[in-house]
Amino acid sequence: MNDPRAATLALLASRAAGATICPSEVARAIAPDWRGAMPAVHAAVDALLRDGLVQLSWKGRPLPTRSGPYRIARLRD
Repeated sequence: MNDPRAATLALLASRAAGATICPSEVARAIAPDWRGAMPAVHAAVDALLRDGLVQLSWKGRPLPTRSGPYRIARLRD
């Protein structure tokens, strides 16, 4: 799988409700050069956030936008 959007959603679906993933996990899932894949992952996360499919946090605090380090979670109902 080399689609960062699909990889993000698949990783989140495989985790327990409320669990988070690191953007680097997504990058590692889509490319051997995970650091080179990070810009595509960030762009996909931005789109997922705009589409209301994920939420971001850092150290348990919600982030309204991607800024600095962050974790990704499914949007809670």
